[in-house]
Amino acid sequence: MKTLTDLLSTLPQTGRVEWLGVRPARYAPVIQQQTIQAEAATGLLGDRYQSSGKRQVTLIQAEHLDVLTKLLGTIVEPTLLRRNILVSGINLVALKSARFQIGEVLLEGTGPCEPCTRMEMALGPGGYNAMRGHGGITARIVSGGWISVGDAVKFVGLSVSTAARV
Repeated sequence: MKTLTDLLSTLPQTGRVEWLGVRPARYAPVIQQQTIQAEAATGLLGDRYQSSGKRQVTLIQAEHLDVLTKLLGTIVEPTLLRRNILVSGINLVALKSARFQIGEVLLEGTGPCEPCTRMEMALGPGGYNAMRGHGGITARIVSGGWISVGDAVKFVGLSVSTAARV
């Protein structure tokens, strides 16, 4: 029988970056990018979140856009969700406590990216509740470099803190 550590350490799927964006200021529109530079322990160049904290990068599952579209009855575009990276083909929740590689960049998932009250304004009535459970994850940058649309998203291993808990 496989242990929980075995199960958490097995993620054979490879994802793909479908879309990239930065938020230059708190209420400024999201700017779509083809490439983004990620700086270790700081954040994404051009994005408003520049810190050593746990929320240097936000990622959302591309497959969840269809769910949100069905729940809200209107097409949901990535810019409305104010996340940095739209990923397909890999379960982001499985990466929320793991290390993973995107392009040249090594990231570590730090937790869920819960929706904020702005989702009601961006998506209309019910937007906040539609986003619950579909907000993606947050991550910190372990090793910097460039991320581009089309880059692979690959599981590297459990984060040190997760491995110690299991």
